[in-house]
Formats: sequence, structure tokens, C-alpha cells
Amino acid sequence: MSDGTATATVADRSERSGTRFDIDWVRRNGVFVALGLLLLANVFLTENFVSTGTLRLQLVQVAPVVIVALGMALVIGTEGIDLSVGAVMALAAALIPLYVGYGSVGAIAIGLVAGVVVGLIAGVLVGVVGVQPIVATLGLMVAIRGVANLFGGEIKSIREPGLVSLGTGDVAGVPYVVVIAAVVSLVVWLVVRRSTYGRQLVAIGGNKLAARLAGLPVRRVLVTTYVVSGLLAAMAGILLAARSQASDPTKLGQLMELSAITAVVIGGTPLSGGQVRILGTIAGALLMQLITATLIFHDIPDSTAQIVQAVIVIGAVYVQLGRGKARRS
Repeated sequence: MSDGTATATVADRSERSGTRFDIDWVRRNGVFVALGLLLLANVFLTENFVSTGTLRLQLVQVAPVVIVALGMALVIGTEGIDLSVGAVMALAAALIPLYVGYGSVGAIAIGLVAGVVVGLIAGVLVGVVGVQPIVATLGLMVAIRGVANLFGGEIKSIREPGLVSLGTGDVAGVPYVVVIAAVVSLVVWLVVRRSTYGRQLVAIGGNKLAARLAGLPVRRVLVTTYVVSGLLAAMAGILLAARSQASDPTKLGQLMELSAITAVVIGGTPLSGGQVRILGTIAGALLMQLITATLIFHDIPDSTAQIVQAVIVIGAVYVQLGRGKARRS
């Protein structure tokens, strides 16, 4: 090999390495930069943005999204998807008024069990039967929404004091829903980072065949992951119903799967699996909430916010695809 060829090869490798670094850096940190810039813009451009009331409202509204997105992040980490989360939210909320006679704890427990059951069905379909995740959870999304409407019917009010307090109360000025979202975030972060299950999940998402050959319990991990996703979706549905003091199985949780997937993807978790970025997912949910709030503050229609959300998802996926190409080159 001549000196000129060797120099060109080194330069080409350096260029590829630099491109890969840029793409990886954007994927890891882009959501935090965007969130910081948007916060800064609102401080100077949005009237009354810097206030306790605004902060409280934004955190309360984003808390259910964060909870659902954390479950979605685990599922996507296994190279899966869960489109049933919105319907599970509706089902859990629809059951609350029916069983409120057992007290707030009993009603909440029944709602959470419903989420676990749906997650178990999804996990068995995906992990044991071998149905593609998008097919299995799409079918469940339609079926469970129908079941929620069957149980819930028309809008029902929730007046049980314990549930009302859960949705509107606070501890030391921090709303219960925000505290719950923070606790769930910490627990999921610890599970992913420190537990055997978390390491197995990431390994299975990276390469299922290699994980199976290595003796990892692939089926058990997949089933567990969808169960957790169903549980967290049910929890979010209960919190939303408690906050609104009403159960509306027709509308509650609509498009929540899109919001959760958006938060996960722009947070840096690749759709190809093998990684779970918890902090990025939380930042992604906060970013999307702030974008929506910013548009509303400036009298821009909510439909525009949905278009912006779609564009951001496409952009985040494009960045991930670019990273994949950089790795292969």
C-alpha cells in the first residue's frame, strides 16, 4: 500500500469516526439540549411562564405520560412495541367506578390487576406464541378498548375521597401524581441499571438468538416486560381518572401509545432494541409536554402540536437510522 493510499484510508476512517461520534452524541444528548433551549425560550418569550402554577400544571400533565413511557421503553428495549397501553389505561379507569364500593385501595388494586392481565396476554402472545409485537398489541388495543367501553359505557364520575385525594392532593406542595411518577422512574432506573433482569432485557433486545443460546430466559423476560408495561399503563389510567374525577373509556388514553413511543424514541432508545435510556425517556416526555404547552401558550391549535410531534418522531428515527448506517460503514 502506498503512502498516499494509507493516508486516504486513515482520513476516511477518521471522517467516519467523527460522523459516528456526532450521531451518537445527538442521540444521547439531543433531547436534553432541546429541552434546555425550549425552557430558556419560554422564560423570555412566554408571559407568566416562570411561576409555581405553571410548573405544577406541566408536571401534573406529564406524569402519566412518563409512567406509560417508562413501560414502553422497557418493551422497546426488547425490540418490541406495545400499542395497547392507551386501551389498558381506559380499562383500568373504567373499572374504578364499578368497584369503588370496595374502597379506594380495592378499586385501585382491581384496576392494576386488569393491567397485569392484559400485559400477561401480550407477553404470552409475543414471548411464547411468537406473534409479532405490533400485531399482538394492535389486536389487544382494539379488543381492550371494546372491553373498556363494555364495562364503562358512558362517562362515570368518581367521588370516592381517597381517589379524589390521589388525583388532586399533594405532599409538601408536590402533587401525588408527580411523586408517584418520580418513584416509578427511580425504581425502573434501578431495575434497568442494577438488576439481573435489566441486563437480560438489554441482552435479549440486542440479539435474541444469541441470548437464547447463552441460556438467558428469553420467554420469561419478554412476558415480564409486557406485564410491567401493562401495570404501568393501568397505573397511569387510574391517576388520570382520579385527577379528572371521571372515567371516560371512549377517550381516556387515546393516542397515549403515540406519546409514549415519541418520548422513548426522542429520548435515545433505539427501536432496534438493545438499549433502554430511562433519563432520556423522561426528558423526551417533558420535551413533548413543553412543546404542546408552548404552542397553547401562544394560541396555536392543538392539531398543530400533533403535527409537530409526528415530525419530531420522524426526525428521531432518521437520526437512529443514520447511526445504524454509520456503524455498518
